[in-house]
Amino acid sequence: MNWVRHHGTARYFHPVQKGSNTTAAVVVLGALFFLFGFTTWINGPLIGYLKIICELKDGAEPFYVTFAFYIAYFVTALPMSRVLQRTGMKRGMMYGLFTMAVGALLFIPAAQGRSYGLFLLGLFVIGTGLSLLQTASNPYITVVGPIESAAARISIMGICNKLAGVLAPLALGFLLLDDAATLQAELSALGPTELAAKLDEVATRVIVPYGIMAVVLFGLGLMVLYSPLPELDPEVEAPVEKTDERTILSYPNLVLGVIALFLYVGVEVMAGDTIGLFGRSQGMPLEDTMHLTSYTLACMVVGYIIGIVGIPRFFSQSTALAASAVLGVVLTLAAISFDGTVSVYCIALLGLANALVWPAIWPLAINGLGHHTKTGSALLIMAIAGGAILPLVYGSLAGMPAIGYQNAYWIMVPCYLFMGWYGLKGARKLSW
Repeated sequence: MNWVRHHGTARYFHPVQKGSNTTAAVVVLGALFFLFGFTTWINGPLIGYLKIICELKDGAEPFYVTFAFYIAYFVTALPMSRVLQRTGMKRGMMYGLFTMAVGALLFIPAAQGRSYGLFLLGLFVIGTGLSLLQTASNPYITVVGPIESAAARISIMGICNKLAGVLAPLALGFLLLDDAATLQAELSALGPTELAAKLDEVATRVIVPYGIMAVVLFGLGLMVLYSPLPELDPEVEAPVEKTDERTILSYPNLVLGVIALFLYVGVEVMAGDTIGLFGRSQGMPLEDTMHLTSYTLACMVVGYIIGIVGIPRFFSQSTALAASAVLGVVLTLAAISFDGTVSVYCIALLGLANALVWPAIWPLAINGLGHHTKTGSALLIMAIAGGAILPLVYGSLAGMPAIGYQNAYWIMVPCYLFMGWYGLKGARKLSW
């Protein structure tokens, strides 16, 4: 049983651990992770595209794309957990997908007016919908089977998400900037009036893909509502057993896990979404840099497969986390030390180092929380704000002539070191 506190009573739900219902749940959730992975991992090529059509400056300004998207998790995670208490899992997921559809539709007027602010609002709304989906789906995947193999189950969801991430940048890059090589030369030769007209034309390219995305997300929401996905709403009331009076902050494995997850999401987003501009700074042509995010995510898929095969059969979640951190430090130092395409591909290979971090941190952080599990899960979702903050810091550093895009990656090193320490020591601390 999994116990949760609800309106002064303790209720429990039955995690469905075997049978056809479990299979149906995994299939539906896998489809969800795949489809909304498209909306998450198109931010990489979107940064380069918006930099052109909105005439953004170098430095932090282009990375407001990741800030607007990921800060939504921090702002809305706790409210979304309350929404789920009222709606239940299935309707909560439906509303999350509907919210994402609204965010995608905002791209249409944003493109028509070439309004960077409206683009950012659309990204924030999409992130809000994803916050609701993540708050519902991650705890479910964690409790649907033994805690020792939770990382493997999350890895399966990660593969679904990252496969979409491999395909999405390729598709969006083709639709938005297929003529990247000639477009830049054409834009540089135009006067102010002709330039504005051309940028207006290029901006309309985003309308069709995001319009289709809105329709698909809305249809997916209806599919979830009528799917065989088991509902995990509380079913039985029982008196509260006050055997544990500790507050949520009394669990160091959770508090330190939130910090580790914050740092992890930051470096994951940097590896996926900054690599395009970094590639440009290393002399790679625009048409090639539009696909670099896909390379990072392809490496993550390989890492997830390693996790599915190896956890817990050959190594533990803590070991996987520590090894991932070591590999992250090595690849980051290599990216800083080498130049050209070798340096860029070292950043892409960080996908391999990052793959098992989220699946490992999540079960370690919520281990032993008892009736605090839902609140702990919401705090972990809030930690996704690392994807908003750290890329913005990276962009600010990269915009400084004395530092630049390459040396700005130094901020990744302490992040990986903390994650490694958490896997070896911090996750084992069950009391302060």
